[in-house]
Formats: sequence, C-alpha cells, structure tokens
Amino acid sequence: MYVLLASNPFEQMMKPIVELLNMAINPILTLVGAIGAIYCIFLGIKLAKAEEPQDREKAKGALKNAIIGFVLIFVLMLALKLGLPAMQAWMNSSN
Repeated sequence: MYVLLASNPFEQMMKPIVELLNMAINPILTLVGAIGAIYCIFLGIKLAKAEEPQDREKAKGALKNAIIGFVLIFVLMLALKLGLPAMQAWMNSSN
C-alpha cells in the first residue's frame, strides 16, 4: 500500500534545503562582510607601505579587485535571501 505524502513530489526534498539556506544566510553574510573588511584593510595597509610605483599599482589593483569581489558576493547573497520566498512561492504554485 502506498501513502501519498504530498501533492508535490519535490516538497520533501526542497523543504530541508530551504530551511538550511534560511538558517545559514545570515551567518554567511556576516562572515563575508567581516572577512571582506579585514582583507580590504590588509590590502590598504599594503598599498600605503608600497614604495615602488609598480608595487603601488599592483596593490591598488588587488584592492580594487577585492572590493569588487566582496561587493558582488554580498549582493548575490542578499539577492538569494530576498528572492528565496519568491522562488518558494513559484515552486508551490507549480504543483
């Protein structure tokens, strides 16, 4: 005898993943922000200590790339946090 557990067969698989994402997103955002700030401070100190012009340009490029990378990661994580309820609603409406 088969038991019908849910109308959507992916509901049981989706629910733990969504709960894990909801629990992990805030600590991940905090961690990325903290690591990004510390790394950018480190690169800023490296830029300030550089004496040769090519070392200055190298440090400036590294700092610019780090800032762009961390901002991009932060924005994508925030988009995931804000978009997750809409994706859940879309998934539930498709059954």
